[in-house]
Amino acid sequence: MNQQQTDAVTAVNIQTIQPVREFFGARTDTQVHANATHLIGFGFDGTACFRKGTRNGPDGLRAVSEDIESYSPYLDADLHDHSFYDLGNLSLGTGADIEGQWQHATDQFDALFGPVDLAAHGVRVLTLGGEHSISYAPIRKYLQQYPDLVLLHLDAHADLRDGFLGYHYSHASIIRRSLDHFGPNHELIQYGIRSGTREEYQYMREHQTIRTSRKDFLDSVAAIAADRPIYLTLDLDYFDPAFLPGTGTPEPGGEDFHSYVSLMKILRGKNLVGADVVELSPEIDPTGNSDVFAAKIVRELLIVLNEKGAR
Repeated sequence: MNQQQTDAVTAVNIQTIQPVREFFGARTDTQVHANATHLIGFGFDGTACFRKGTRNGPDGLRAVSEDIESYSPYLDADLHDHSFYDLGNLSLGTGADIEGQWQHATDQFDALFGPVDLAAHGVRVLTLGGEHSISYAPIRKYLQQYPDLVLLHLDAHADLRDGFLGYHYSHASIIRRSLDHFGPNHELIQYGIRSGTREEYQYMREHQTIRTSRKDFLDSVAAIAADRPIYLTLDLDYFDPAFLPGTGTPEPGGEDFHSYVSLMKILRGKNLVGADVVELSPEIDPTGNSDVFAAKIVRELLIVLNEKGAR
């Protein structure tokens, strides 16, 4: 690794919470580094409206990572061939107010990554949730940094409500809040959606954001210009609950692991600049199968992000 790759690009250390263990042998640090991928946990489930527990998602993913292979036979690549950083978990503060907890961690994310020019320094961020409201901070940062960003949204739910159950920044409104920061050259592509209001479906059809077949979705991603930046926000209820029951709002009719691998193979040839993976609730699935499934999802994604940095 050359000196540029090891240089920190943040002026101050942000004191995050030590993770239960680093993910897949990542280096631990509290600074952002050039030409590197960074994991950050945001374990919050305050606006979850059905089953809670996603606050334990980031460390649930880390806990099982040492027990599965770092090598992906699907991509014929190994995470151990790359260096990446685990920055620990964002703090929710000490208060009991739900919105205050979310804001505290969001402010900490902004303090950590806000001063960083992601594109200029080759910085990539993979945020681990937590419920889907945690994606607001990274998505907003990426939209600000990349004026032609494509936001890929994989989810069972449209998440286009203008707030839900009194929360403006709800897990059910994350895409609506992201659209607040869209510029004329940003683009939204949604797939896996199978639950939403009439109004949400009207919006998706009118603005042609939704893809209703796997082929149409994969073709849409394949058609994205190779140098155009892409950010992936992945709610794990995108997958059928038969495969991954450990999530707060499961919906039948979801996708499987192999459809996800098909996407990763396409993204290897694209400009994937960041991502988040949210809505793992370890306590809902006592078998631990959901944790392992989700950890392998993150493994494939990390390989693609790290390969982007190695070019």
